[in-house]
Amino acid sequence: MSAAAPGWTPRELLTAALARHLPKAGHVAVGASSPAPAAAALLAERRSRGRLRVSILGAPAHFRFSDGGRELFDAAGQGRIDAFFLSGGQIDGAGNVNLVGTGRYPALATRFPGSFGSAYLYFVVPRVILFREEHSPRTLVDRVDFISAPGVSPPGVWRRGGPVALVTGRAVFSFDSAAGRFALASVHPGETPDSVRAATGFAFAAPPAPPATPAPDAETLALLRGPVRDALAAVYPAFAGEPAAPARGPRTGNGVSDDPR
Repeated sequence: MSAAAPGWTPRELLTAALARHLPKAGHVAVGASSPAPAAAALLAERRSRGRLRVSILGAPAHFRFSDGGRELFDAAGQGRIDAFFLSGGQIDGAGNVNLVGTGRYPALATRFPGSFGSAYLYFVVPRVILFREEHSPRTLVDRVDFISAPGVSPPGVWRRGGPVALVTGRAVFSFDSAAGRFALASVHPGETPDSVRAATGFAFAAPPAPPATPAPDAETLALLRGPVRDALAAVYPAFAGEPAAPARGPRTGNGVSDDPR
């Protein structure tokens, strides 16, 4: 890979980091309202030279199933989907995802879109990459208020899949399956372990000097701003139309948010 190119945006950095978790996947699925993972999947598809198959809900040109989500779930249950992206209104350090709402159920203070097939896919897809552009104690919590999809399961419960990573607007976490917890893998440019801890509601292990998340190189930016953007324009016009303005240096906030699905 060539050196990092100047002028990348935080969302391009996040997208490139998401794509980096699809090195050997044969079929990746992307849910609804997930423009950054969709861009990451299409970026990985371009790099694979046709080896990777991408299925994006809501994108007819990239969804080969005839009856919407039903066939997608069947394919996942049969082991024919290798990776899936999942987000939530809340995510905790054990990989639990909340797509229902905040507060004590059923008297919720805030209502999220709903679980849909998140729990099922979390169990049957081998590699689930969690993502959340907003990295704050509001979204990355010590314990989710409602477990829509559990990060780990008790002994004796059959499970093929689970979390392998969490990619946010500030850092990348790997998932330690033995400990059942996230650990800091890299910090985005402008961040430090201390700044990430201050913005995270759950405790996590970290190396003394975590590496910086690699910034997108010129080839990656060319793909994201060319064929990937063109492919997403019909489904995510606002996302595809974002200006490619420089956005580097220390972060003072997280100016983008994602739909928690």
